[in-house]
Amino acid sequence: MDRLKAMQTFVRIVEANSFSKAAETMNLPRAALTATMQKLEAFLGTRLLLRTTRKLSLTQDGADYYQKCVDILAAVADAETSFHCATTNLPKGRLRVELPATVGHNLVLPHIAGFCTAYPDVELVISMTDRMVDLTQEGIDLALRVGQLPDSSMVGRRIGNMRFVTCATPAYLARHGTPTSMEDLRGHVSIQHSSGRTGRAFDWDFVVDGKVVRVEMRSAIAINDGDANVCCGLQGLGLMQCGAYQVRQHLADGKLVEVLPDWPPTPMPISLVYPQGRMSSLKVRVFADWLTELFRDNMDLQASPLD
Repeated sequence: MDRLKAMQTFVRIVEANSFSKAAETMNLPRAALTATMQKLEAFLGTRLLLRTTRKLSLTQDGADYYQKCVDILAAVADAETSFHCATTNLPKGRLRVELPATVGHNLVLPHIAGFCTAYPDVELVISMTDRMVDLTQEGIDLALRVGQLPDSSMVGRRIGNMRFVTCATPAYLARHGTPTSMEDLRGHVSIQHSSGRTGRAFDWDFVVDGKVVRVEMRSAIAINDGDANVCCGLQGLGLMQCGAYQVRQHLADGKLVEVLPDWPPTPMPISLVYPQGRMSSLKVRVFADWLTELFRDNMDLQASPLD
């Protein structure tokens, strides 16, 4: 039995909380993982996992052994990274990344060839979704998140703040008037952007004299996709709040007009999120650095928290 591979298998099963999901992320049959665990438990002379048809849990010995395995595997990764970096300076291997759909389409994928050219030995596996993905269960190495991060065991690192604008088509404003104050918004309808994670519509917030002011808007339509939100706005269905990067060209072309520019919507934090210890991997580190540099050059992603 390869004890290092057995440790890796055990950790992956615990993190995925499922033999089947762990098998998928490791590209192995489920039976292979079952056989490895049977051999590992026999070798250690103790039960590590309690399995039922509905639940997978650690024994006390399993919990102790899991933490030791995490520490050992992190030390091995550090040693390999140091050696590989010293000999080639290039990372390699499969890297699983999760991106919000709209951000991925508009900000990351148009530049992804640059990363692939710089790091040809990294095999990127990119998932684009707006649902709240469990990184450990899905085997994700690194995720990009927009908005406040929930409390979790994940590590979060802020790399920017996304700037938003309030805007509408000239035709809509000709029909309904251009709002010049918060009170004017009561006479308008909005295109609501609802969260793909929670289904709840995002609040309309504005920064007024350095303070956040929340406004309830009547909704013409609610939609949970950022690009679709802009598509509806371009048809004159109402006012919309969206990422400045999404509509910068439309504003320049005159297809959309920014309203209430002196009271911008509150920016939203952009963060990299990853499991504990994952940043010790060179392939994770170089992709995180590449994304950070990519966003640093974008004026729409570096607004101050109350800009």
